[in-house]
Amino acid sequence: MRLYIFKIPRNVAKVFCILILIASWIFAKTNMPDENLPVLWQPIYQAETDKKIMAFTCNVAWGNEYIPKMLEIFEENGVKITFFIEGRWAEKNPDLLKLIHSKGHEIGNHGYSHSHHASLSFDENVNEIKKAEEIIKNIIGVKTELFAPPYGEYGKQTLKAVNALNYKLVMWSIDTIDWKKPGAKYIVDKVIKYAGNGKIVLMHPTEDTITALPTIIKNLHQNGYKITTVSDLISEGS
Repeated sequence: MRLYIFKIPRNVAKVFCILILIASWIFAKTNMPDENLPVLWQPIYQAETDKKIMAFTCNVAWGNEYIPKMLEIFEENGVKITFFIEGRWAEKNPDLLKLIHSKGHEIGNHGYSHSHHASLSFDENVNEIKKAEEIIKNIIGVKTELFAPPYGEYGKQTLKAVNALNYKLVMWSIDTIDWKKPGAKYIVDKVIKYAGNGKIVLMHPTEDTITALPTIIKNLHQNGYKITTVSDLISEGS
């Protein structure tokens, strides 16, 4: 058996390597947020403010059994937060969505199908957000204006879609990672340790969360913090 060895000229090899690097750079720029995008397009991680105010958010795509108790805790403590609702969940649980809304909480958009938005095209991002928006509006008569991407994933096309739809993309500055079931003490300690002006706390409807919430709320209130919705945080922090 003969082996054939082909020698590629050094100049050709260099050009080939350069082309690979350029292709990789273009792919990365296409799928990652652009630092040069307008400021208004950039995600909101927290509000810049000297006021002792924090926002709580809750992403809802599951955890139905914990939502009534969570709402009860917020009502007992005079707290209103922002619930980001998945479209599929809203379709299956219209009464729970109505209950959340009836308690005076802000309703945000969590996309329709819990997709990985960083890998979606502009049109796919738009469709995910619009579909959830329409379902939520048909149930409670409210048009959502805030979008929290599932998994915290977004790309340039997500930011463009959010801007085109006149939404704000909301992230967080304190992640309770309650979906990992770390225990109520972990959640309490983390929120209290990192509490600060303008911070946004991310949570989900879990058993650990409802166990931790009364202690968190009591501690923040005792330290002079107001707990509110994302929209209130943005307006009061400006």
